[in-house]
Amino acid sequence: MFDKLVAIEPVSLIPSAEKALYSFAKEVVMYNNIPTSDDEVASRIGGADAVLLSYTSRINKYTLAQCPNVKYIGMCCSLYSPESANVDILYANSRGITVTGIRDYGDEGVVEYVVSELVRCLHGFGQTPWDGMPREITGLKIGVIGLGKSGGMIADAMKFFGADVSYFSRSEKKDAKVKGYGFLPLNKLLSENEVIFCCLNKNTILLHDEEFIQLGNNKILFNTGLSPAWDEAAFNKWIEGDNLCFCDTIGALGGAHLLNHPHIRCMNVSTGRTRQAFDRLSEKVLANLSEYDG
Repeated sequence: MFDKLVAIEPVSLIPSAEKALYSFAKEVVMYNNIPTSDDEVASRIGGADAVLLSYTSRINKYTLAQCPNVKYIGMCCSLYSPESANVDILYANSRGITVTGIRDYGDEGVVEYVVSELVRCLHGFGQTPWDGMPREITGLKIGVIGLGKSGGMIADAMKFFGADVSYFSRSEKKDAKVKGYGFLPLNKLLSENEVIFCCLNKNTILLHDEEFIQLGNNKILFNTGLSPAWDEAAFNKWIEGDNLCFCDTIGALGGAHLLNHPHIRCMNVSTGRTRQAFDRLSEKVLANLSEYDG
């Protein structure tokens, strides 16, 4: 049991999970707003030995240096790599601090979002059909960049609707080959497919000038990551063509200044934040706390 557990910001746990936190610490403090500075984060942590946070705040080396009692940090959000995390995991580990995160809790909602938007775009529901006449996903050439859990689920959904699916990833996936998904170099994937899904970790940028040249015109680009998968200057040139870009959040798009562009469709809502996702998140946060043996 911890002496003091502090959630430095809202962490999206369901009520029963928040109540369960009190079984892990003698004292629990839950903040209901987001800290505005590193110093405020340090002040909220204070002498606590356990900390929870979501994706809207960060805990860096400067903050941790002021909080000598911390021995556990629970990220109530996605953790894919130390480089993309909003916690300085390498420094924390050098101090003997355990950092845990969550994976695969909001993917189902994201898959439903991309299917919904693509169907509306192709058929022309509430808009002009993408190429002038209503179409199905059947036979559509789809390219997925990043075949992790989310990218794999999107590929499976597109395959279910009859799309011709190919992908680019750091390595070829055996299970993808079994499903009939072709593994292509990035530039070939971009040039040969009409619709591209970018399903990359936060702060991973793969699309630059050359990639957008290969992508060309009359294309649809989806970004389902937490940050843009592209260099903004290159993207800005490409989006002026006969193209469309879909993102669910401003973070994925790259900024509010792009919201009103006629070729951009941004929902400005995190489509992975569903009731079921909060259930899965809560279960995994509590499981991480239960498994901690420090």
